[in-house]
Amino acid sequence: MRPMRRAPLLTLLLALGISDAGARVRLGEVLPPHPWTSGEREVVVVYSHDCGDLGELWGAVLAAGLPVRAVNAEDVPAPAPKGVNVWRGPEATAFARALRVGAYPTVLLVREGRVLNAWEGNFGGNLGLK
Repeated sequence: MRPMRRAPLLTLLLALGISDAGARVRLGEVLPPHPWTSGEREVVVVYSHDCGDLGELWGAVLAAGLPVRAVNAEDVPAPAPKGVNVWRGPEATAFARALRVGAYPTVLLVREGRVLNAWEGNFGGNLGLK
């Protein structure tokens, strides 16, 4: 019997979990104006310079196999993994505020320009399922 392999998107969802504060981003909401062309499904990571080490988070996001959009808000440059284009500046911060992001990092699963799911703050790998 072959060992079971985890689907990359499932791995991402398990790695993210749900923050204690709960997302203030509204599910089903259309993304505010942004500089990229929306795909069928994509992951949007909104983060700032004071998020700490996001290595594990970036690994899970990239392993999902979906297009990744990085939004570096709050006007202080912070790195993203090689090959990920980062949107910075006042417009990126306005994007985060229009979404009503409550904590950084925030990860959005987006389908056709609408927020399908959202996670904010510290991610512990718990989806809240009992």
